[in-house]
Amino acid sequence: MKRWQIWAGIAVSALFLYIALGSLQLDQVWIGIKSAELVWLLPGIGIYLLSILIRAWRWQNLLAPLDRIPFPKSVAYVSIGYMGNNIFPARAGELLRAYVLRQKQNIPITASLMTIITERVLDGVVLIGFIFVNISVIASAQTSSDFNKLMDGIALWGSVLFFGAFILFLVAAFFPQQILVFLTALSKKILPQKIQPKPINGFKKILDGLRSLKSPKNVILVILQTILIWLLETGKYWFVMQAFPARVGFPALMVMNGIVNLTSTVPSAPGNVGTFDAPGIAFLSFIGVDPEVAAAYTLTLHAALWLPITLIGAFYFFREGFNWKNRSWENNK
Repeated sequence: MKRWQIWAGIAVSALFLYIALGSLQLDQVWIGIKSAELVWLLPGIGIYLLSILIRAWRWQNLLAPLDRIPFPKSVAYVSIGYMGNNIFPARAGELLRAYVLRQKQNIPITASLMTIITERVLDGVVLIGFIFVNISVIASAQTSSDFNKLMDGIALWGSVLFFGAFILFLVAAFFPQQILVFLTALSKKILPQKIQPKPINGFKKILDGLRSLKSPKNVILVILQTILIWLLETGKYWFVMQAFPARVGFPALMVMNGIVNLTSTVPSAPGNVGTFDAPGIAFLSFIGVDPEVAAAYTLTLHAALWLPITLIGAFYFFREGFNWKNRSWENNK
């Protein structure tokens, strides 16, 4: 990545961390972390790893029109991608996952990237749904009017963005030829003739990446898989919460899950540092959790989400024959 992108991501994370922790008593946050019953992290990590298997299954379905990827390979590539998100800024692990798939399965990067973008859109649709379904949690809490307005804004603009993108993807999947004819004509009208073939070829690969959405049965399946993924991840939130004196119910944690992961789409430093923590601490504080306890819980949860998949992804990365030092992945076909 370019150096300015790295520094921009670090700056975003630093800003969010300052917002999250600047007004807190950090010694109390540390005491809260040390006194947590960390044994509760074990079932939480287990249920999160189960969600990774569902993610691999979902990606396998989205890739099916391009190639039949064995499930163990799908697990490996998904894990590598999530590791990349945790060690590179700006969610660059998504690019790493597409690149690994290109090297190992010879699937064009543009097409596989569209399947990954489809995953993110589906995630956004479900997470917005989590917020809407549990909106009573916010309404019943003693929250400020500013916070309620913020939640309304997230729900509104998130719905426009993610539902709009999903509908657009469905239209492109059901009418690929018409879309390609339109984009080809537009390219010929506005681009010099000598560079027209490249974007037109790119449009074809993009539409290839959306082919799985042409099957209503598959659309229903991947939506159900996405709902299951995020319910399992909320289960991890619940298990980790048991390690702390605060008691927040599953519906409220569904809302928190939606908020922190939607905010984490903002490019930041590796592992969504800050962009995960600030909204999590703010939400729990607004619904009545002591701010220091909210910070201890959110930071512990973030670490429990970050470490296991990073280690598993690194294991698969090296097992697949890649090597950071000598860049051997460039020759792995």
